[in-house]
Amino acid sequence: MSKKGAKPAREEWLGLAAAASLLGVHPSTLRGWADRGELPAHRTAGGHRRFLRAEIQVWAAAQRAVQPADLMLLVQNAIGRTHLEVAEGRLNEQAWYRDLSPDQRDRYRQNSRHMLTDLVRCASLEPAQAEGEARKLGAEYARMGREAGMTLHDATEAYLFFREFLMDSLFSLVETVGPRASHTWGDLRRHVAAFTDVLLLSIIEGYTDD
Repeated sequence: MSKKGAKPAREEWLGLAAAASLLGVHPSTLRGWADRGELPAHRTAGGHRRFLRAEIQVWAAAQRAVQPADLMLLVQNAIGRTHLEVAEGRLNEQAWYRDLSPDQRDRYRQNSRHMLTDLVRCASLEPAQAEGEARKLGAEYARMGREAGMTLHDATEAYLFFREFLMDSLFSLVETVGPRASHTWGDLRRHVAAFTDVLLLSIIEGYTDD
């Protein structure tokens, strides 16, 4: 799935001084990082440096030891990208989505936002607590799918569509900070994979249990 043309939702561009203030460093320090390619930066047509707030926040999180707050920041930024992709009509290309009624489509979108919100919240929970939340959400997805007349195959396809967007968005954000983000990406991927794996199993159980 191509990422061409994708931009962070709610773009907020910062000048050199504003970006330096956000990071708590002198503008000359930030200028040096940008010129050496150590930090994501952009140039205007006039040659001035501009920085995206979301990219600066992700970069800053990647420089620190990974804490739950850092994971939550990365997931929150990914939510913006995922919502943007959905808003661009990618869902309408999916056969299972076109088969839903307008009301069912709205409920699917609401539940997807619920899943994303839970991912952010569960990043700071203990594994057992996060697993419990994933099971609850998966059961709700299964119930919604069965009420909408979706087969297990369609419900699983819908889940995989969502998960691909989520993982692709997370990777795109972490990728902006380069090799230094590898440890952050590894921890974040494990958190998200564990949560969504349990969620998928719960969806399947919701279809197969009587």
